[in-house]
Amino acid sequence: MDQTVTVSVRGLLVTAVAVLALLAAYLLGSPGGSPATPAQATPAAAERPASDDVRTLRMVGAGEATVVPDQLTFSLSVTDKLLALDDALADSSATMKRVLAALADDGVRAADVQTTGLQMQPEYDYPDYGPPVLTGYRVTQRALVKVRELADGGSAVSTAVATGGNGVRVTDIRLGISDPEAAIGKARDAAVEAATAKAEQYAAATGQALGPVLALRELGNGTPPRSSALRDAEFEVAGYDRVALPVRAGRDELSVRVEVRWAFE
Repeated sequence: MDQTVTVSVRGLLVTAVAVLALLAAYLLGSPGGSPATPAQATPAAAERPASDDVRTLRMVGAGEATVVPDQLTFSLSVTDKLLALDDALADSSATMKRVLAALADDGVRAADVQTTGLQMQPEYDYPDYGPPVLTGYRVTQRALVKVRELADGGSAVSTAVATGGNGVRVTDIRLGISDPEAAIGKARDAAVEAATAKAEQYAAATGQALGPVLALRELGNGTPPRSSALRDAEFEVAGYDRVALPVRAGRDELSVRVEVRWAFE
């Protein structure tokens, strides 16, 4: 027996629209054919953490320390001029070796002597008429000497000058600190103590108590300066009888500044 199936045109259109809508949603929400992922929720502004500066206290403290120089350095130069370059070089080397040996006898360690330069240059006489005339070669050797005990510094300078002869010069005498970090450490401790004392005072004045330290940074420190009192002194052998040069250490001041940030309890 024959059956008649009636399909509504309106129903077909509704069905087609629904299928197209589902297909579009699938393609837009899932590129490449993978299932769509739900969007992540963004927290509201009221749920975001507060600024780092809220409920914190920043304070800067300065600390100072006094240091006393305990060692001495000086520059030593030996100069010789002879007609032949080889002779000038040999003579200057012999003089330098003689001076360094005398310094070693005075307690200067070999590791505390550093060669800093060697210069060799010809010198000429320029007559009014005629070509320049070679008068010889000047050779200069230089070394930096460190005396670890300041009390021995004056004797070392005197020994170098008296041993080397007329061609020896001692210049750029400086006083120094053997352990500058230890001195700076004392200033750092004082700076943190000063910052903490001020922070506790401000916290107590506002009825609060300091919590843990959140951050600390050093704003700058003063490296122990080397005394310049003798920097421009120059000593020659003329009239020198190896009397120890008097050296006074004096005192140097250094400072450190730190910034510390606390949280309130």
